[in-house]
Amino acid sequence: MEKVKVAVLCSGGGTNFQAIMSASEAGMIPHGEVCLVVADSAGAYVLERAKRYGVKTLVFDKKDMPSRQEREEAMLAALKKEGIQMIVLAGFMSVLSANFIRAYQGRMINVHPALIPSFCGVGMYGLHVHEAALARGVKVTGATVHYVTEECDGGPIIAQKAVAVLDGDTPKTLQQRVMREAEWVILPEATELVARKLCEE
Repeated sequence: MEKVKVAVLCSGGGTNFQAIMSASEAGMIPHGEVCLVVADSAGAYVLERAKRYGVKTLVFDKKDMPSRQEREEAMLAALKKEGIQMIVLAGFMSVLSANFIRAYQGRMINVHPALIPSFCGVGMYGLHVHEAALARGVKVTGATVHYVTEECDGGPIIAQKAVAVLDGDTPKTLQQRVMREAEWVILPEATELVARKLCEE
């Protein structure tokens, strides 16, 4: 069976990339193969993780390429050259243009650390999401994997998982629990779901 070639785009530590690779090694993503990791910062720790797995890495650093258009054109050219069929945004902090999104419409997914439509949209990323959830006093939060569309965090939902908010939680402790109990579970599952669908097309 020919696997769908997947690129993971990440800006930081790469714990979601790690979750995907661990699931892949366990045979849980039979229809997809991560062939490429793209980072927008040369200092992103995900690059070290990728090297350990022998996954090719590319860096399009914002400092070296401040023009988003130039950066995206270079990224799209590289993705095409590598034959990438599917993209997973796993903590990728660069906002992508409509042109870039259209190039991978229905083939690009993102993980968001809340239960969309709560605590999502422009400015809602990283700890900001968990700060907002705690400020609102919600008892349940979680994570969502969705298709990427031109509307920020507005694409069709693929998977969600709820996580309890505990008394005494800080944004940091809540972030860790949401990652461990939700993000690292549903992102590999959604990756396989979409890869399988693309294989069947």
